[in-house]
Amino acid sequence: MEMLRDDNWLLSVGTFLPMLGVAVMLFVPKVEERLIKAVALITSGATLAVGGFTLMRFDFGNAGAMQFVAEATWIPVIKSSYFIGVDGISLPLYFLSMVITFLVVIYSLDHIPSPGNPKAFFSLMLVLQTGMAGTFIAQDLILFFVFFEVVLLPMYFMIGVWGGEQRQYASLKFFLYTMFGSALMLVAFLALFFKTGAESFAIPFLVENGASIAKNVQIWIFAGMFIGFAVKVPMFPFHTWLPDAHTQAPTQGSVILAAILLKLGTYGFVRIAIPTLPDAAIEWAPYIGALAVIGIIYGALGCLAQQDMKRLIAFSSVAHMGFVMLGISTLTSFGTNAAVFGMIAHGLITGMLFFVAGSVKERYHTLEIQRLGGLLKQMPRLGWILGFSSMASLGLPGLAGFWGEFPAILAAYNPAEGLNVTVYRVFMVIAALGTVLAAAYLLWLFQRVAFGEPKPEFAGHDHDDHFHDVNKYEITAWAPLLIAIVVLGLVPNLLFKVVDPAVQGALSAFGG
Repeated sequence: MEMLRDDNWLLSVGTFLPMLGVAVMLFVPKVEERLIKAVALITSGATLAVGGFTLMRFDFGNAGAMQFVAEATWIPVIKSSYFIGVDGISLPLYFLSMVITFLVVIYSLDHIPSPGNPKAFFSLMLVLQTGMAGTFIAQDLILFFVFFEVVLLPMYFMIGVWGGEQRQYASLKFFLYTMFGSALMLVAFLALFFKTGAESFAIPFLVENGASIAKNVQIWIFAGMFIGFAVKVPMFPFHTWLPDAHTQAPTQGSVILAAILLKLGTYGFVRIAIPTLPDAAIEWAPYIGALAVIGIIYGALGCLAQQDMKRLIAFSSVAHMGFVMLGISTLTSFGTNAAVFGMIAHGLITGMLFFVAGSVKERYHTLEIQRLGGLLKQMPRLGWILGFSSMASLGLPGLAGFWGEFPAILAAYNPAEGLNVTVYRVFMVIAALGTVLAAAYLLWLFQRVAFGEPKPEFAGHDHDDHFHDVNKYEITAWAPLLIAIVVLGLVPNLLFKVVDPAVQGALSAFGG
């Protein structure tokens, strides 16, 4: 694993640069709104530029190896080091977190949720960015845990301060659920550390030595990680915090939550739980697969019952993450590739849907599906963007969503050795039915919100300033997502060829 030594500063800069922006913001008076927005925009833009530079310097021919590795002593007492690096699995997610943050900042220039206070709002968003990026580059379990938890507080305040009417309840539920999962996850990390000889928390070391742990012990350690990551995904039945958090969060919070935060759990499975505990992974896989397909069907039926547009999109996340987990549970490189693609695609598409829902709410002051209608007549561009995003979300071939779902279903036809083929083929059929239900709820949403005539209460407002179509801030923030959905849909290999070598390495215990 030969590395270019001169690049080992890149990831640290990319991860901690947002904190510099937060530090600058501390000295800006609260009333200087324009200056605060400028600081946030420049910081997130500069962070994205560092991310772009990282992409350019990344050796794609060697995507399976860790690159830009930096290692330094951190807490010698517990043998934890500051150990970071990216490979083909973490690079796309790391970069996506920067893209989403930048676009959310652009959107927020014109959409600060009430109560105002842009200083606190943007500061939290930049702290959140550091936590998200750090989670994807951490190669040490304690470091991973710290970043994993850093994400929690800004999101809690974002929902609790700028959320809807039930925001206190939703933010507390989000916090308690995730804390509970994290506590068990930390216990599992410690158990793994002691069972591998208490030498190091470095993930590569634990991957090498984890397989030597007795199988029944592995199964229990995996259980702790499973709950910690499953709450974050969220998998059925740990998902109940998600619809509340999404519905109450401000638009920006929903977008970041859907696009990046849900991926921390699935990423944890691919990076830590499965490679370090291969025997336990084989024992647990059928149960993970079963919960995944229950989530697919349950999420879809949940969507069909919703009256609130944001709640419907939130339940669709439970179903989409079910496809990701089904791909992971096959323990094959084909399924895991599909899962990583599904994470990125879900981030782009569901992030986009929440953006649209936020703009609908801003104009109509409601997200009740019954009260909406005629969007294509009143605001044709917004209506078309909603239609496009819905088609992408239901997995239309040619758009990014298809490559996350279809290969995940296909992978279940032929799971890894040691897994029951018949059981997985049953999962495959159930998951395929889920795609039909997905088409049902998304088309039903689009039809009711966009078609027909505007409802009487909103009918006379066509020419009000308030009912303007997509504005320049919105289109600037959305265009990159819309383009990415089409590009990845048409040329999925752009992502697959980066992800695959790293996935092969992560699954080497299962024959790659």
